[in-house]
Amino acid sequence: MTSADPTEPPGPGPRKAAAHDDDSLAELGYRPELKRTLGNFHTFAAGISYISILTGTFQLFYFGVTHGGPAYWWSWPMVFLGQLMVALCFCELAGRYPVAGSVYNWSKLLGGPHAGWLGGWMMMTASMVSLAAVALAYQITLPQISSWFQFIGDGGSGTERAANAVVLGSILVLFTTLVNGFGVKLMARINSAGVAIELIAAIVLILLLAAHLTRGPSVVTDTLGRGEGQSLGYFGAFLTASLASSYVMYGFDTASSLGEESVDPGRNAPRAILRALVASFLIGGFILLFALMAVENLHARQLAQNGLQYVVLSTLGHTMGEIMLWCVVVAITVCALAVHTAGIRLMFAMARDNNLPGGSRLAHVHPRFRTPVLPAILIGLVAVAILVININQPQIFSVVTSIAIIMIYVAYLLVTLPMLVRRLRGQWRPATGRFSLGLLGAPVNALAVLWGLAMSVNLAWPRAEVYNATGPQHWYLRWGAVLFIGVVALGGFAYYWFVQRRHTGVLAEHAAAPTTP
Repeated sequence: MTSADPTEPPGPGPRKAAAHDDDSLAELGYRPELKRTLGNFHTFAAGISYISILTGTFQLFYFGVTHGGPAYWWSWPMVFLGQLMVALCFCELAGRYPVAGSVYNWSKLLGGPHAGWLGGWMMMTASMVSLAAVALAYQITLPQISSWFQFIGDGGSGTERAANAVVLGSILVLFTTLVNGFGVKLMARINSAGVAIELIAAIVLILLLAAHLTRGPSVVTDTLGRGEGQSLGYFGAFLTASLASSYVMYGFDTASSLGEESVDPGRNAPRAILRALVASFLIGGFILLFALMAVENLHARQLAQNGLQYVVLSTLGHTMGEIMLWCVVVAITVCALAVHTAGIRLMFAMARDNNLPGGSRLAHVHPRFRTPVLPAILIGLVAVAILVININQPQIFSVVTSIAIIMIYVAYLLVTLPMLVRRLRGQWRPATGRFSLGLLGAPVNALAVLWGLAMSVNLAWPRAEVYNATGPQHWYLRWGAVLFIGVVALGGFAYYWFVQRRHTGVLAEHAAAPTTP
């Protein structure tokens, strides 16, 4: 008996591991086009470079300390546990469907074509915004290595720093566009080398900070009075500061999004997802803890202004501090590279379903480089445009970062929510012999949905300190995240409903060959 449910397990008996790589593509109606060259470390590196321990901790440490004091550290394990629930659900899906544009295809399979399109649209837009957000991290690090990198003014004003961030960020986006345009093999080599440097540097940084401790671990109970004057007390301050941790631990699905270019992704992708998330939690948690224990003065103005970069330079000395900061620059570079790569795969996946304008051109795979080149260029141009539009906005860092995170949380919800519905209806089972949550599937899935809903609301809350940090105050800035995401979601879906959905379907040049009875 056959089933019309696309999430029902394949025919009787387990499939051979050698054939599993392309089985999921055939089930989805696609033929293999992308070259399988990525091994175990490549898929792990893709996931961990998107999360990027050093990029996230160095980019928003100042934000966490400013709004939550040292006690904001507890948001790190909180975010890890919530994201772990999401990652475990993704592991089951990655074992069954390790396919390009994973979030798009998963939401389509679980929630239907409309949910799939909206999930893919939100994730694709978020990838472009995320690329811009990651590129901004150059400004927080490079000028602290040398004033030579402050091309605009002396960096004395927020507007000068914001404008300079756009220049540095645009240079980084140009680099990631060129690398991704020349194929996944070059990207994987640069990415893997960068991740190796990042991991070694992170461990060395932990050891160096541990050798310069000035106080005990009880520092993580110090709120520095940040909750005073807030309606919710310190809890309100903590929720605001949690943005700093929420920014780091996402993007682990990249390991599966490269599934069509990986060897045995049904087994390797789930492992890579969990390893990337757990490694990021452990290493990042120790960096933050030891930084708070090592900094000489918790009340120093530079701590709130320059963040972890100030801690490293003031604690380790100029020479060693600069070496560490150069490693952070490498981490930022490969993080941007991974974000760009994931966005390309998602755009390619939607385009080959003819779910984007010019689908055939966007889904075209270059015959020599075996990669979709046009999406690489388009995503790069949009990311630079996002930077340029905000060139004179001093609050560009927190605003762009927040919007990127919220959209990804929403896209993840469009996977975990329909997955929970299917579980409760008894319509979901993982692939035979692949990653499975067993009896824990339903409770873990439910927690993933609750976590996604709670954090989406928390991150989108119209806080002045996030969305309108400097005067004058405007209601449209305070509600910037809700307005931007609402326009993207409603406008995009309206276009799909009235125009694109009439043309959707796997393009003939990408369709799997018909099977003979």
